[in-house]
Amino acid sequence: MKVLVTGAGGFIGAMLLQLLAEGGLGGGQSVAAIAAVDRMLPAAMPGVLKMEGDLRDESIHARIADFAPEVCFHLAALPGGAAEADPAGSRRVNLDATMDLFDLLGAIPCQHPRILVYASTIAVYGSKLPDLVTDTTPLRPPLIYGAHKLACEILLADYTRRGLLDGRALRLPGIVARPRTASGLASAFMSDLLHAVAAGEPFTCPVGPQATAWWMSARRCAENLIHAAVMDPGTDSRRAWPLPVLRLSMEEVVHTLSRMYRVDGAQLVRYEPQAMLEAVFGRYPMLDDQTSRALGLRDDGSAEELIRRALTH
Repeated sequence: MKVLVTGAGGFIGAMLLQLLAEGGLGGGQSVAAIAAVDRMLPAAMPGVLKMEGDLRDESIHARIADFAPEVCFHLAALPGGAAEADPAGSRRVNLDATMDLFDLLGAIPCQHPRILVYASTIAVYGSKLPDLVTDTTPLRPPLIYGAHKLACEILLADYTRRGLLDGRALRLPGIVARPRTASGLASAFMSDLLHAVAAGEPFTCPVGPQATAWWMSARRCAENLIHAAVMDPGTDSRRAWPLPVLRLSMEEVVHTLSRMYRVDGAQLVRYEPQAMLEAVFGRYPMLDDQTSRALGLRDDGSAEELIRRALTH
């Protein structure tokens, strides 16, 4: 199998490349070649064909067509907070470039439709959710990032219906622990909380102690993306699934960090809730993820394992 990863220079993309290099796709699917696309890529990427540039550029399109991947992981995106601040940029990156990629891959002659694993987001659900989110919960994204991701989910399902692609969209939850640099993600405080408390540093949390979020480590996320490429998606015409999650409050996470790292998280963390962040990222209810689990997708298992996997590189 030839595999393409867009957004390969990012947080999840780097982890995905590492796992692909270590173990391939699994399920008896070996990887013959890996290509990575991003505006900037690490200098040292042994065994990976680097395509450095904008995913919208015709030169990048030509190189992708020449490489002719059988599996594509599409992670490239303008993240939530940055997308909300730049709606036109979000359209160019999150919508237009994605549609161009769908068209490009769908037009390359092949015996079977190419598998495209799309990194969507739980932002498609919106806020003011019911007590239990199910497969039939209406999708009402409150931010442009979620709106564009949902549009791509719908279009990917249509490309699949028409036999142009074999699409599998995964709705990613809060993925931790991102590096302590500006990421453009409004949910980055979740990663910052882990880093700070583990290091015994004070932290001001922008949501309250009882605020609940859906959590996953980057490694588990990458493992799920790889599994999505080889799983049998069955007859679900929507071709989009939420990842199984750990639903944890900030207080639960701080307590677990305190126990693991022998620090007093209650003294280190000060809570100064911001209404917008609390509404969007602090009110996630229970998730009915039985369909996703039946497909073989998984969460991290426990709060302790989540933190261990998130902070161990």
